[in-house]
Amino acid sequence: MKRTTCLGMLLVTFLAASCVAGDTHVRRDAVECTPRNGLPNFLAKVDAGKSVKIAYLGGSITAAPGWRVQSREWFQKQYPDAQFEETHAAIGGTGSDLGVFRLQNDVLRHQPDMMFVEFAVNDGGTSPEQIHKAMEGIVRQTWKANPDIDICFVYTLTEAMLKDLAAGKMQQSASAMEGLADHYQIPSIHFGVKVNELHEAGELVFKAPKPENIADVKPMVFSSDGVHPHVETGHRLYTETIARSWPAIRKASGQTEPHELVEPLREDNWEHAKQVPINERMLHGEWRKLDAADSLAKRFSKNFPEMYQAMKPDASLKFTLDGTAAAVFHLLGPDGCEVQIRVDDQDPSSRRSIDGYCTYHRMSKLSLASGLPLGVHRFEITVMPTQLDKREILFESKRAYFDENPKRYEDHTWYIGSLLVIGDVVEDEVSE
Repeated sequence: MKRTTCLGMLLVTFLAASCVAGDTHVRRDAVECTPRNGLPNFLAKVDAGKSVKIAYLGGSITAAPGWRVQSREWFQKQYPDAQFEETHAAIGGTGSDLGVFRLQNDVLRHQPDMMFVEFAVNDGGTSPEQIHKAMEGIVRQTWKANPDIDICFVYTLTEAMLKDLAAGKMQQSASAMEGLADHYQIPSIHFGVKVNELHEAGELVFKAPKPENIADVKPMVFSSDGVHPHVETGHRLYTETIARSWPAIRKASGQTEPHELVEPLREDNWEHAKQVPINERMLHGEWRKLDAADSLAKRFSKNFPEMYQAMKPDASLKFTLDGTAAAVFHLLGPDGCEVQIRVDDQDPSSRRSIDGYCTYHRMSKLSLASGLPLGVHRFEITVMPTQLDKREILFESKRAYFDENPKRYEDHTWYIGSLLVIGDVVEDEVSE
């Protein structure tokens, strides 16, 4: 693999470390592609006509049948002798703080040759420090599992992020990720540079109702909501950005060799984050394990091999962790409820398994605690009898759905799939 000179690598490491340790809010210059050390292992395989697997880890923009599908098709046309297989590992409404926990189950166990990581939009409101912890955890977990996997960061955007690009800068989330890309010499592609160029030239409208014959309408309509690109336009621009970036990435890619797992930028990164099954000894009160034929269990089976539903208030999930952070991988939905969270002897807090978007069920992360002192901690999460005013919880734009489907909101329940922990679940206390 082509490497930077020792002096150059020291400079890159110094600058990246300065970004992490010092002013983590510094904005990077808006560059469409920074190839760094390229994707040599992936390219060697496709050049040889071998079968390869591409993993797509991200949020709803990647989950859509847009740039993920289009880029795979583009690769197949560029390398007709190779065979391309896709690992779809994108979940709408989630960021790198969940991606790092589900990486092993959703990506690494499928043994990809290359992985795109797309969290710049869903990490848009996340602090640079938290982005560094999660994204560095993704990189280090990947290369510990298989140092031959190539990684590429890709940065999507929302309408609100155009302001930074118009000023020649990347948004905060992408800027934070660039510090890690420098340190680990991971190529990155910013999908928004061309979008902003067209927007400023009056050739693209970022947010407008979707027109008929959208592919032929001028100026181009990018999205209807200011976030999710239309497959025919915005996603096509994203795919074309990969195509434009490919020659530079090819040129930067040297000989194949395992990626070096250098010293971490953050000692508190989340490389030890993992997903842990829930066992019935952790469940107290009335629960049911959803049958494989249940519609929700079937819909979410790829991410939740097992799912449990709380049947009455006071049903609780109890476990003991020897570690520093814990969360629950659960569902938000119209039949959500309020839960009370108790960690050790701290005062309890409450959360809901329903939010303003809930006209449907979707996967989410219920954070319990992070940054705890290393050691043993007790967790108890209990379903409360609170009867929520769900119409008021919904965003105003969603309330018409509530009025048309009130019965969908009558139940108050909680669906859980697994634990997300940094540390180890201790079995000696869960059976109380």
